[in-house]
Amino acid sequence: MSNSLWEEEVGVDVEAMANYLLELGATVSPSELHGCLTGLLAGDSDCDAESALHAASQLLDVDLHGELAALVMELHRLTAEQLEDEDFDFYPLLPADDVDIGERTRALAAWCRGFLAGFARRAGESVQADAGSAGGGPTDRGPTDRGPTGLSGDSAEILGDFAAIAEAVVGDDEEDEDQERSYMEILEYLRFAALNVYLDSRAEPGRAAGGPAGSGPALH
Repeated sequence: MSNSLWEEEVGVDVEAMANYLLELGATVSPSELHGCLTGLLAGDSDCDAESALHAASQLLDVDLHGELAALVMELHRLTAEQLEDEDFDFYPLLPADDVDIGERTRALAAWCRGFLAGFARRAGESVQADAGSAGGGPTDRGPTDRGPTGLSGDSAEILGDFAAIAEAVVGDDEEDEDQERSYMEILEYLRFAALNVYLDSRAEPGRAAGGPAGSGPALH
């Protein structure tokens, strides 16, 4: 979902958010901020808006306060609703389709960087809590082969894909049509992959994660 669709259909004032960030002298974009909020929710679906606001401020090194804070907390609430939507109606917040492909690709990469930062923060806290409650001793792995963060192999692979997408750039030798096709393929993969990680992180051991998974698209 582009910025314009977030504004028109969901009611998030993306332009105001971008202006507030610009006034603060922050290098963070609304896309990276949304990625961070999504990652925080994927790492812990019970992450409330105030906790997410505080965590995002630290992770992105930006002072989210005043009207900007209110916008961010509303974005967090709406993102949580989308992640729970039965129709998988979740979309990363990215520039409109008429924006230059290079800028859209940079925003997509920034969204992934934000997601990874947010997910690592919440998942890391969960791992520390689990280790503390278990006395730090070793645990037996169950038949689901879930890693130290409790995620399945599919989700671990997805996080690797996100790390690769975070470095994505537009190839100088690509035709405009090829660039657009690559971008749309990555975007479609991204939104379902994020849902997969979110659902997987909520699943109890032994419960299959919902949503599509699998190998990511070709990256350039």
